[in-house]
Amino acid sequence: MNKKAKSRLIVVGGIVVVVMLVIIAVAGSGGAASSLSIDEVRTGDYVGKKVQVSGSVVADSLESDDAGAHFEIQPETDADSAASGGEVLVVHYDGALPATFGTGVVAICTGTVESDCSLTCTEMVTKCPSKYESAEGSLTVKGLLDQGDSMVGQETKLCGYVKGAVNGIDAAYRFTIESQDATINVVWDGGLDEAVTDGAAVVVSGQLQADGTFLASEQPAIDEAVAQNA
Repeated sequence: MNKKAKSRLIVVGGIVVVVMLVIIAVAGSGGAASSLSIDEVRTGDYVGKKVQVSGSVVADSLESDDAGAHFEIQPETDADSAASGGEVLVVHYDGALPATFGTGVVAICTGTVESDCSLTCTEMVTKCPSKYESAEGSLTVKGLLDQGDSMVGQETKLCGYVKGAVNGIDAAYRFTIESQDATINVVWDGGLDEAVTDGAAVVVSGQLQADGTFLASEQPAIDEAVAQNA
């Protein structure tokens, strides 16, 4: 190879390296999401930019249509934000809501900020605090149902094992529990611990409804005694 050809090869090689570095830099910057607070998204200049923002799901804010799910999140430290007209962020999400999604759950949302300061979310994970409770003093499902209508509307603590799939909050009920060969459907619109799955031992506080379902009044908990022995 003569000296001129060798110099040309070095120049071409250098150009290729520079182009590759530019491509990598552009791709990397395009895929990175800035982690922002709800206030920063609402007040900053982030329209069209990819961001990640987290907040607790506002009660009764979930709506669903052909375009997907729409809900609001608020700062985790401000539980009264929505009720007082404080800062909330509207999130549009066309994916499947996880079973752990619900009122009060922390949703970590990644997506693009729209011109109205809402967020079109393409990725979401949820974070719900774990909760354990003793089943001492609770009724089995059979024990509850055997008492019939006298238990309707009475605050009760119920224990049993999750039977089958856990549904999202848009379903008629979240899950079924079984104990002493009797079953009941539990209704709950809040978040669930990720450990609440088929076969898990749970303790649920709430009330038997006239339609035969059990309306939970607080987050269903994992039976601490069973969890410790697992």
